[in-house]
Amino acid sequence: MPDHFIIQLIGLENKNVQFIEHSIEKDTCHIHIQLKRKKHACPHCQTRTNRIKDYRTHSFQHLKIAEKRVYIHYRKRRYHCPCGKAFDEKNQGIVTRYQRFSTAWHQAALFHSINSASFTYTAKAYGTTASKIIRLFDARMDAFSTPPATLPKIIAIDEFKGDTNKGKFQLIIADPVTRRPIDILENRSIKTIQRYLRERGQQVEIVIMDLSSAFKSAVQKALDSPLIIADSFHFSRYIYWALTKVRIRVQQKFHDYDRKRCKRMKGLFYKRKHELTSEQWTLVQRYLELDSDLQTAYDIKEAYQAWFNTHKAQERTNVRHALHQFYELVRQANIPEFIAAIGTFQRWETEIINAFIYPHLSNGFVEGINNRTKVLKRGAYGFQCFERFRAKILAQHFIKDFDISVG
Repeated sequence: MPDHFIIQLIGLENKNVQFIEHSIEKDTCHIHIQLKRKKHACPHCQTRTNRIKDYRTHSFQHLKIAEKRVYIHYRKRRYHCPCGKAFDEKNQGIVTRYQRFSTAWHQAALFHSINSASFTYTAKAYGTTASKIIRLFDARMDAFSTPPATLPKIIAIDEFKGDTNKGKFQLIIADPVTRRPIDILENRSIKTIQRYLRERGQQVEIVIMDLSSAFKSAVQKALDSPLIIADSFHFSRYIYWALTKVRIRVQQKFHDYDRKRCKRMKGLFYKRKHELTSEQWTLVQRYLELDSDLQTAYDIKEAYQAWFNTHKAQERTNVRHALHQFYELVRQANIPEFIAAIGTFQRWETEIINAFIYPHLSNGFVEGINNRTKVLKRGAYGFQCFERFRAKILAQHFIKDFDISVG
């Protein structure tokens, strides 16, 4: 095998490397190299010299080749300066002093640790220990997780279950424009949210959130009259929850066969009437005819869906007027489950109407980030250290669009 090909294969073709010899064993490959001799400037007096004092061999692990672990034995020169000092030659970033792994190995292992399910998995893939990978990640996590000085004009907030040493639940702050997380707070307490927003939220004008009274209180106290938008999924589900509660209450009176079959038809009750096939509508209609409350609840759900789809991006007054008509429809039906649902709507009416004024702003992308976080947490069997968990979440999104090829 030509010398230059081996140098290219291990990714050192631009490092002025001279290949000496190699040996291939069952699971490993040993490569001996040295750099071409040239003058170096003394780090103490800056005098240039090429006078060699001695040679020392620095052995370290490099990136894999064909699933074989590569060990490089670098025969490095030590130069002697007229000032009396001895110093090592510069190796152009191949390996740093006292390290047992190459610079390229550190870079590859770092990127792998960010994207992999766990640090243990990365350690097995790169032939080292989990503690080594954790130290490597911790040493560089500030580059990914430094909090921003100021938040953008529009932010979205939501909670997720992290189960770290800082608490059971954490809070995510994300950017709806870039659809990326901005920061992760250690808990969801009102004091924590207020303190963070007061320090960095001077430019925030719009906040998107679910129907959490604690979040609403914290945002209103910390910021100067922000526009709060309630996420459409979170307020719409109160109507579907009400329909489900009515169905569960009503189906208890059905025959055992009908009760079980009605339970399995939950998805059909949620779908719009015009989206059902004739066969599906026949099934739904059969159970609606068995109880008037279920029929009324289904009609209210249809009325809500019609209101929701009709009033997107309309004037505030039109949306409010149509919403009040929906309230009146529910009151006339007098079904307790829906009365409770519109009580929530009335408490959040302004924020719900804002969702129709700004239909392009929602928390849907945050739910996607939270789902990815849950997968990350499950794959690693949880994260005890909040700072490391936070850095891992932010780092994954930070490098999403980067080419992370190394070697």
